[in-house]
Amino acid sequence: MSEKDTGSVSEVLIKYFGGDERLAKIVDEEVPYPDGKLIVSRTDPKGIITHVNQAFVDMSAYTREELVGANHNILRHPDMPAVAFKGLWDTVENGEKWQGYVKNLRKDGKYYWVKATVIPNIRQGKLVGYTSVRRKPSRSKIRESEALYETLQ
Repeated sequence: MSEKDTGSVSEVLIKYFGGDERLAKIVDEEVPYPDGKLIVSRTDPKGIITHVNQAFVDMSAYTREELVGANHNILRHPDMPAVAFKGLWDTVENGEKWQGYVKNLRKDGKYYWVKATVIPNIRQGKLVGYTSVRRKPSRSKIRESEALYETLQ
């Protein structure tokens, strides 16, 4: 990542596994996860979003049209270490459920934390995609995750 600071807003070049990259606006401001909401999405086996619920649209600040068809890494915050996503992919590609805490990047550059559960969708013995359900994380788990992720960067 390379960073250009412009006051309270910075632009960061985010590089993804496989060579993709994008310039993202980063605003150091957390959007609180709303009480009683579940963020739900489904992807194909490569991580391309095929379905989002309204809570996902609201929290991400993207439109449904911008999300469906995009790679789920559109939400990747540069504070998230790549090794965290490697663990996720290694787990779900093995057919197992993954749970963890993720700092997501909104379209407006702000961020929000989630407790994520990702489940492989198997139909007639074949992997057809993944379902991810996100819940409100506790502040203590967010603090633990921030400390851990800082050591993994």
